Amino acid sequence: MRAAALGLGLAVAAAWLLPADIGRLSFITRAQAQPAALTKVQAQALHAYDKALRDFKAILAKRRAQIAAKKKLPGRPGQAVYLARIKVMSTYKDLTDALPARIGRPNKFGIPPAYFDADIEPLIEEYGALFSNLEAPPAYAQESKTPFKDVVALGTAIARAKGLDPETAQAAGRISLGIFFAETGGKQNIGNTRSKKYKGSLQTGVRENRSGRRKWAAIKRKVASLDPALAARDDHEEKRAKRIDQRYNHWTAVRNGLMNAHAGLFAQLPSIMKMLPDEIDQMKFFQLIQLIPTPTRKALKSGDFEAYRISSPRIMGYLRNNSIFTFGKADRAKKSATYREILDAMWLYNRIFARAQAKFDEIKARE
Repeated sequence: MRAAALGLGLAVAAAWLLPADIGRLSFITRAQAQPAALTKVQAQALHAYDKALRDFKAILAKRRAQIAAKKKLPGRPGQAVYLARIKVMSTYKDLTDALPARIGRPNKFGIPPAYFDADIEPLIEEYGALFSNLEAPPAYAQESKTPFKDVVALGTAIARAKGLDPETAQAAGRISLGIFFAETGGKQNIGNTRSKKYKGSLQTGVRENRSGRRKWAAIKRKVASLDPALAARDDHEEKRAKRIDQRYNHWTAVRNGLMNAHAGLFAQLPSIMKMLPDEIDQMKFFQLIQLIPTPTRKALKSGDFEAYRISSPRIMGYLRNNSIFTFGKADRAKKSATYREILDAMWLYNRIFARAQAKFDEIKARE
């Protein structure tokens, strides 16, 4: 299953470096404050949450100790940590469903309070720091001094080569930046501690990267006629990345990733924007092309995108593996969903895309 790099849909891709022994801190949460009397369902929900929280703290402490001792890690060292964090949020939602009074104060991550107890914010900060450590780029990775501007420039240039007018092509640049944030939290050249397959600034596999590179070569001449400076930069980056995996050169990784999955749909942006006038929804649509491309393309062709229903257990599994319909028993019991329901369930991406949108506006203001 496709795995976004940092488990929280990257909403907490914050690399706050906390003390190494934070995993030993004791958190007294609202959920652990025992009420006078509980029904059987409420008591079960509280027990499940308390156990999930203990397990989450334990796996965080275990991974940090392994890193500190330089011990060999599992093949996908972040997967167990991610699943433990998912369990915490899922059981907390079950708890607040059973005991609505346990819904607490807002949290710094912008997660709806019914899904997250703000008292455990330090644990999530440790979680973000751990993933930053595990997914650090390899020493040979070739970074860019202007990573965000590069993403916008490439998305815009590709859209122009696909026939869009300059104004509409800007939307492709904005959407491309949204995908970059959703896949990596805005960090270039990262690995993926939940997957052995996906790497780099747009989290592509070897085959996807190769496909995107071929598709880029097919439009390179047209790009050069529209933007000679960008084509010259591309020549430079090609030479620079000649002897490495192109997924670890920020420019080529983004270029190839966009060409592989998204470029073909940039030509349809006018109709997609009309279909989904909300700019966050537009970014969600292209993120779904990243996650579940085949059904999303079918939904687009159906003539009624938002009403198109997904019922495949496999596809629903892909969605759950990327923080969609995964929190709480009610969500996980869903056997099907329309695309409108899917877009609404992508609430964990809202803050990510808002960050991307703000960065895009900043880049445009500077230009």
